[in-house]
Amino acid sequence: MKAFIFDLDGVITDSAEYHYLAWKALGEELDIPFDREFNETLKGVSRTESLERILRLGGREHDFSVEEKEQLATKKNEHYVSLISNITHADILPGVEAFLSEIRQAGYKVGMASASKNAHMVTRQLGLLDQFDHIVDAATVAESKPHPEVFLKAAEALGVEPKDCIGVEDAVAGVEAIHAAGMYAVGIGDPAVLTEADLVFTDTTGLTLDNVLTRI
Repeated sequence: MKAFIFDLDGVITDSAEYHYLAWKALGEELDIPFDREFNETLKGVSRTESLERILRLGGREHDFSVEEKEQLATKKNEHYVSLISNITHADILPGVEAFLSEIRQAGYKVGMASASKNAHMVTRQLGLLDQFDHIVDAATVAESKPHPEVFLKAAEALGVEPKDCIGVEDAVAGVEAIHAAGMYAVGIGDPAVLTEADLVFTDTTGLTLDNVLTRI
């Protein structure tokens, strides 16, 4: 293995909660209430596809033009950006900063493959930009997870073959994307949900180089 490629939301920081709050606010405005269980189906999915899933949930997928859907997605993102404006270094998930430092010192390349168009901004606010050799976000890819494009682009940017990469994800769609790219998948979350991952840690505190490499 030569590189680690991380998702952002739910792996580096818990910005996934802010996505939930922003989508929930939009859903309520459209009279489409949904709960955290449904929100799990949006994890790792693009903004456009998330909106489509919410509209289908409420039976309103044909009520809006393409332009109106773009406006709705933009409105959600503006709310999300306002929510995350106060994210700081203190919001890095436990063990993540130490793990990033450990793998960099060991000579591994480090990339990010995020479904968020705000990945650079969030990573900068966390004070972690210098820990990543390259960041690929939703603004630079045509296909969203579970399509492997974002992970393949990250591997290409790092100059590493996909088979030599370890992807780290907290979402089912993300794990599917990692495997579709031909990479080893490490999941963060409930093993009963991330059943397709090659290795699962219930939270980020389990992320150490030894814990990962000894189980491959």
